[in-house]
Amino acid sequence: MTVDAALVARLLTVQFPEYAGLPLVPVRHGGTDNAIFRLGSDKVIRLPRHSESAVQVDKEAAWLPRIAPHLPLATSVPLAKGLPGDGYPFSWTICPWFEGDLPDPDNLADAPQLARSLAGFVRALQAIDTSGGPSPGAHNFWRGGLLAHRDKPMRTALAAARDMTDTDAAAKAWDADMRTPVWQGLPVWIHGDLHPGNLLLQRGRLHAVLDFGGLGVGDPACDLLAAWYLFSPEVRAIFREALQVDDASWARGRGWALSMAMIALPFYRTTSPSIVAISQRVIDAVLADHKANGLPASG
Repeated sequence: MTVDAALVARLLTVQFPEYAGLPLVPVRHGGTDNAIFRLGSDKVIRLPRHSESAVQVDKEAAWLPRIAPHLPLATSVPLAKGLPGDGYPFSWTICPWFEGDLPDPDNLADAPQLARSLAGFVRALQAIDTSGGPSPGAHNFWRGGLLAHRDKPMRTALAAARDMTDTDAAAKAWDADMRTPVWQGLPVWIHGDLHPGNLLLQRGRLHAVLDFGGLGVGDPACDLLAAWYLFSPEVRAIFREALQVDDASWARGRGWALSMAMIALPFYRTTSPSIVAISQRVIDAVLADHKANGLPASG
């Protein structure tokens, strides 16, 4: 749904009058789940655009304050939660604003350092007590669940993207990774969406991890997708070594990266050139990885 500054200003006036006089500026970003507005100099408002992302508001408000103190990086812990009103149907949040830059995979000042820092964040997240944590489900698009849950939308995306990429090779890669043994360990906390748009750098170093809508407790392989979204093969190896990832988990992580990129590719064909470009880059990286490990590149 469309959310404009006038609506946000009305919501603030009624629910948070102490903030109503602050400057309110729309934030350009590559995501589609939330409308985002900068509020003053140090806050940001996130308003879900559809019901699938709206269910994440309460989850983030409940769990991020408990999780954040155990993490080595800044996180978007909600400062306040707004309620539906003035025709807007969902709850929404006010969060801290962080200055910084999104990582550009083609121009990382110190990619090995970024890989180790991100691995440290993932290790810290996985070490947090999971008691009562939400299992994979609709609230996080089943991230952390079985890779096979993504098979149906993956097949649909492969059929829709035949004119956009090498879907024959992608189908072979998907089949190979989906056949990987499932996670046998205890469930751990996952972020669920560690792509470049949710990471923030300051002076080239990882400073904050944003958007915990995919938060849940499950298979940690989902959080390995950053390896193909961000890093070259050489730096990917550093990331893997820092996390001590076994072969099966690494293959499932690669499957997560491929499925997320492939499903996004035709979906955003006409609406987001940036997401299409990122998705194609990830697909190419996954196919090159498979080729290096013996899977045919095409046909």
